[in-house]
Amino acid sequence: MEFLLPTLGQKREVDSMIRDTIDKVLVLRFGRSSDAVCLQLDDVLYKSARDVSRFATVALVDLDSEEIQVYVKYFDVTFIPSTIFFFNAHHMKIDSGSADHTKWVGSFRTKQDFIDVVEAVFRGAMKGKLIVSCPLPPEGIPKFQLLYKDV
Repeated sequence: MEFLLPTLGQKREVDSMIRDTIDKVLVLRFGRSSDAVCLQLDDVLYKSARDVSRFATVALVDLDSEEIQVYVKYFDVTFIPSTIFFFNAHHMKIDSGSADHTKWVGSFRTKQDFIDVVEAVFRGAMKGKLIVSCPLPPEGIPKFQLLYKDV
């Protein structure tokens, strides 16, 4: 059986998913189904959903939805896809060596890379941590250039 990932297009859907996902990591992929990198990430997420289902829930968030813009602004989703993690309604951060710990930007190279990151988030959350170290080697982490206005 293949897992179908829910696609959230309304703020209240995202709110309730964050609020109602208890004792599991909530993985929210912000992006567009028309973007090539999003499709690559979605493929990894689809293939991994069953493997992480004991300790994580995965959902897709449609960036083009007007109602979702409050989250896009709040989490500064400027690069797509961006994946954001929660545990018991707390935003979980990942230290992957970039300046931005609030989200994972880009795709995961493999299904196992994604599973390893979600497991690290889950283990850290179970210990009460709000930020965890990325378990992937540096070459497995997508690189992107942060742009700052007026610098």
